[in-house]
Amino acid sequence: MEYNTFATYNSPTPSNKEKLVVGIDIGTTKIACVVGKIDSLGKVTILGIGRSKSDGVKRGIVLNIDQTVASIKEAVQKAEMECGIKVHRVNVGIAGQHIKSIQQPGIYTRKDLETEINMADLQALKEDMFKIHVPAGESIIHVIPQEYTVDTEGGIKDPVGMAGVRLQANFHIITGSLPAIKNIYRCVKLAGLEVGELTLEPIASSAAVLSDEEKEAGVALVDIGGGTTDIAIFHDGLIRHTAVIPFGGNILTEDIKSGCKILSKHAEQLKVQYGSALPAETQNAKVVVPGLNGRTPKEITLGALSGIIEARMKEILELVHFEIVRSGYERKLIGGIVLTGGGAQLKHIKQLVEYITGLDCRIGKPIEHVINYADESQLPPALSTGVGLVITGEENVGEDYFERVVSEEFVEGEVVTPEVEDSVDLDVATSSFADYMSSMGVASAEEEVNREEAVTSEMQEEKEHDWTNSVSQKEEESVAPVRKTRIPFGESIVGRFKGFFENDEAVN
Repeated sequence: MEYNTFATYNSPTPSNKEKLVVGIDIGTTKIACVVGKIDSLGKVTILGIGRSKSDGVKRGIVLNIDQTVASIKEAVQKAEMECGIKVHRVNVGIAGQHIKSIQQPGIYTRKDLETEINMADLQALKEDMFKIHVPAGESIIHVIPQEYTVDTEGGIKDPVGMAGVRLQANFHIITGSLPAIKNIYRCVKLAGLEVGELTLEPIASSAAVLSDEEKEAGVALVDIGGGTTDIAIFHDGLIRHTAVIPFGGNILTEDIKSGCKILSKHAEQLKVQYGSALPAETQNAKVVVPGLNGRTPKEITLGALSGIIEARMKEILELVHFEIVRSGYERKLIGGIVLTGGGAQLKHIKQLVEYITGLDCRIGKPIEHVINYADESQLPPALSTGVGLVITGEENVGEDYFERVVSEEFVEGEVVTPEVEDSVDLDVATSSFADYMSSMGVASAEEEVNREEAVTSEMQEEKEHDWTNSVSQKEEESVAPVRKTRIPFGESIVGRFKGFFENDEAVN
């Protein structure tokens, strides 16, 4: 099953030459909708941000369709009310433990040797990689080219304009679970929207927080979300390794809940307001948590709270370090590690990362390409993926997916639910089976029956005509075994099996 491989955004208007893009980050703890416009210089202006609590997603996987659809509607409508734009088409992020990455070489032999290598040749080579075999139940999300080789010259980043016959490249291919992908498509469609691009979340986050110099020098992006920790490693300006660890900020909340014997909402508040990754840097103070149903309030020391957080964060960061070592680029990361996501807001997390990995670390905020948010507190690391989905929307021009909204359509404080038809096409990424088989040159069952009847009728007429002219000749000839006439297979699957058995009888 093939999905779109380029981001989609609306065409620039003749007046301002700007592009409007919408990104939706479907996370474990929140769903964020970011509406922005990109100018001719590639800078982003954020027009609206809508956030809602995510109740139907766990570790990047949609577990409850209805709850996820309701959260998407709420986030989108909040963004629409803020920017005054009606959203129709969105770029969506995907993550989860089901995400896998492989390295695969590809070869393309050019037919026209008189012309130079062009973008059509590169695209043909890239499209061939979508045809490689992947395990059952998985689908290719991204095909990212690495270095190219033209004939015998390797290490080429951009071969356009060169002369050559054999074009070869190494590709970084990212795959995901097909049911997980279809569930995301279905949730977005049930929310009254259309998916323009499906993007791996660490790739989107890297577009928002990393500079070109960091990607060239070598850097590891670590996005600590609510349910997963996403990793993307860059070197020489290209993505080299991606991984998803199925642990995030939510597991810290669960540990605090179990260790302190308190409710989840109180554990989350303690983590956000007083949590620290280093107990040694924590003040010796106590926090009083309300008791359950009239019970005695509990006193929790900040040192004990930080000890619980540190133990789990060490485990997560050791897994991150293992992925960096496994990629083979540990000693090539001059830029060290860039932390982003909601988990990057934890106090003293930077010092703990440097202690565990031995690499330099900084906290990445999605302001690298944004021009209208000077205050970093207004655009926290938790919005890195949403902003990145807006930035990656610049790769391909689409149609105009926006229309202005009259302010009277919105009622303050009320969320309007768009109507969705009862009949929903669940297969949003491909056409129907009949259309697909027709596009492959395979006829339908009805067409095959009509074709076989016509062939049989013609053969019967020819047999009656030839029989009257050859009676005398057959009487003089010696008796020979008679074979049945071979009937064409036809083009449908049913026709092929039917023809196979009939021809088998004819041979016997």
